[in-house]
Amino acid sequence: MPRTARQESATGIYHIMLRGINQQTIFNDEEDYQKFLEVLKDCKAISVFEIYAYCLMSNHIHILIKVEKETLAQIVKRIGVRYVYWYNWKYYRRGHLFQDRFKSEPVEDDSYFLTVLRYIHQNPKKAWIAKQLDEYKYSSFNEYVEENFIVNTQFALGMVDKAQFILFNQAENDDKCLEYDYSDFRITDIEAREIIKKISKCENIERFLNLEVEKRNKYIKMFKEKGMSIRQISRLTGVNFGIVRGI
Repeated sequence: MPRTARQESATGIYHIMLRGINQQTIFNDEEDYQKFLEVLKDCKAISVFEIYAYCLMSNHIHILIKVEKETLAQIVKRIGVRYVYWYNWKYYRRGHLFQDRFKSEPVEDDSYFLTVLRYIHQNPKKAWIAKQLDEYKYSSFNEYVEENFIVNTQFALGMVDKAQFILFNQAENDDKCLEYDYSDFRITDIEAREIIKKISKCENIERFLNLEVEKRNKYIKMFKEKGMSIRQISRLTGVNFGIVRGI
């Protein structure tokens, strides 16, 4: 079946989501998160685009972006290639890290722009890994509240003042923008990673995937007994969903 063509944005503003292949984790530690932000900053200077919001989750990324010099596909490819090259070098791995086709949607009016921005900032709350938005270090919320690093904060703060912006972002809502399914989360990813490290003694996905099959399967059963869902185990260990389900 042919792929559906991407919707073009008349404003050049898009909400994009990049996902780890097979829902695999793409950030294992703080260095990984910081490296991706450095890649974003470098690519921003080269490709000439604006970033209005971002949120880096363990296995997917949301960015609110405005394209100018290059196409959206060119920008995403540049970002992905740079980060994956470094990630593969760090973890002694080969091959793809991101799912082939990233998701995108056009953002063409102020109201939806603010809705998407809030949705991105509330991702950690929806995944139950932060109670308050400012607790999460890897989203752009604190760039609006404190000091900006790579985000154009003036555009949004030209629509609402900072006090209104904070209240709007913290407000309860049922926003759905390129919705990511958190329904299978029984425990938070942070808690799940700690369980994986404690039981398997593996600090990252690559080490877990290199375990003997018998030992790996034993650990997966233990993860399930600790309350992790099948999808969560698959995402955080890199083991195929079908294999985890079979175990």
